[in-house]
Amino acid sequence: MNPILTSVPPYVLLAFAALAVLALPRRSGHAVAALATAFTFAQAVLLGDGGTGAHLATQLFGFDVVFLNVDQFSLLMGVVVGFLATAAVLYAYGTEAPTWVTAFALIYVATTVGTIYAGDWLTLIFFWELMAVTSTLLVWQYGGAAVRAGYRYALFHGIGGTVFLGAVVVHGASMLGSVPAAEIFLFSSTTGIHASATVLAAIGIGVNCGFIFLHTWLPDTYPRPHVAASVFLSVFTTKTAVYVMYRAFPEGGMWLAYLGGFMAVYGAFFALLQYDPRRLLSYHIQAQVGYMLAGLGLATAVGDFAVTGGFAHLFNNVLYKSLLFMAVGVVIYRTGVEDIRDMGGLWRVMPVTFLVYLVGAASITAVPGFNGFISKGMVIDSAHKIHNFELLFGEGLLWWLLILGGVGTFMSFIKLGYYMFFHGSATLSPKDATAFQTAGMVLAGGACVFFGTPLTYTYLVDLMPFTAEVAPELHPYSASHLTESAWLLGAGFVGFFALKRPLGWLAHHMRDIDAVTYPAAFYLARGSVWGVTELWAAVDRWVMHAIATVEWIGMHPRETLGRAGADVEIRTGIGRSVLFLTLAAGVALFVFVLG
Repeated sequence: MNPILTSVPPYVLLAFAALAVLALPRRSGHAVAALATAFTFAQAVLLGDGGTGAHLATQLFGFDVVFLNVDQFSLLMGVVVGFLATAAVLYAYGTEAPTWVTAFALIYVATTVGTIYAGDWLTLIFFWELMAVTSTLLVWQYGGAAVRAGYRYALFHGIGGTVFLGAVVVHGASMLGSVPAAEIFLFSSTTGIHASATVLAAIGIGVNCGFIFLHTWLPDTYPRPHVAASVFLSVFTTKTAVYVMYRAFPEGGMWLAYLGGFMAVYGAFFALLQYDPRRLLSYHIQAQVGYMLAGLGLATAVGDFAVTGGFAHLFNNVLYKSLLFMAVGVVIYRTGVEDIRDMGGLWRVMPVTFLVYLVGAASITAVPGFNGFISKGMVIDSAHKIHNFELLFGEGLLWWLLILGGVGTFMSFIKLGYYMFFHGSATLSPKDATAFQTAGMVLAGGACVFFGTPLTYTYLVDLMPFTAEVAPELHPYSASHLTESAWLLGAGFVGFFALKRPLGWLAHHMRDIDAVTYPAAFYLARGSVWGVTELWAAVDRWVMHAIATVEWIGMHPRETLGRAGADVEIRTGIGRSVLFLTLAAGVALFVFVLG
């Protein structure tokens, strides 16, 4: 193994590439950016051949830390992050994204890579927090409505990161005495996060995963920035969170599996109600993360097959979700329209974009021949083995949740494709994708096809953890799987056109939880500020009144005694006055010395 591969952290090169984007001419800067992301991809591929282990280990604040931890999970993440980031840089160049967008995006990718290669909780939480900062900058760069959404985004991730940091602190304190003090934060010292930090870790990581009721930053933020920025944002934060969730809970848990199942249904349902294409895709990030968490959660109950299915779906989702954001971004870039009801008939004038959209939609809806069919089938197969809360046909609740999420997903992308490319008359006549937009989309779309066909899907399995254990159990193109897929697709197709009108009514009358939480948070904050301000003002008024009263008493002692009903003589001679002042000064000095 070439020592350069294990001595050069890829996030350092990405950070320097971000500076080069700002310093060099636009074309040269983007070329450097593409080379840096391609190096990240190539390094992960080459490290898979005997480069595993802890590299760049040192000490920080007296604790052992590892800045480049290479194992089958971090390598998988490095491969897909590097590959997709390269495609996204090409797309950004073709979309005429400002250099600041690409620079912030590269810093964001660098912090993502730092998170996935971290070998201890201290390094991980450091890069985790930097991810929140750099992604917020990427949102804010666009200005306008993105600024306010960026503030809400920063609040969510700031609170989530603080809770996660609390989990890391509790983990470290709980590990004292069981391992050497310097090693308490190393991943190798324990299996996952310590049990005492479970709740804090689940909530802190769950914010980035988009847990139900912690998810509203997703559809609020991702439709706002530049379309090229949305491509980067759509795949790195949430998928890195799933990876970190596995680091924290490698043995899974049915609580995580069922939470994932409900996320799949919740996200797909609200996606069906959207007419902003990027908002629709953002809800499907939550839904698809649900499938990943369901796979990870089934680790103990089902075994390695479920974990592999979850990571395979993570890998595939990075590809097809970015592809869908690219296709939608091209439409917005060319038309300037962000409501799908105002589109229609675009398949005639944008055939390349339409074809790319079909590949992405077929992948996310698990059509046979595309990568989503392989990974989603693995997660659903894993759920099929669980019979808790049996419902119809002897299938458990989790299985039905994942199936219902799959039907909703297909309905969503029938809706999105119908309105964008077929609905109404072709009143818009935009140009198709630019050459570099097409290049980025072809990279992502080609991978979606390559990892899904009957002849080449085994390459996807080879990249996954537990390959030897899983490969003999995997038969995605069996008759039962193909039949199940046909029923799902048929139900989704019929369901959309049958429910098209009721869904339109619901879209106007049903709001997500943010319709309550955002105003509540605003007025709570406003009320808190008003309360604190008024309390301070009241205290200030009382103190000033007290001072004024004391001053008046000192200036008018005879009137004060008269008002109190006392008829005494308060005059005194010079000698007695000096005595009183001396005694008072002595008492004050005595109190001061004692203090």
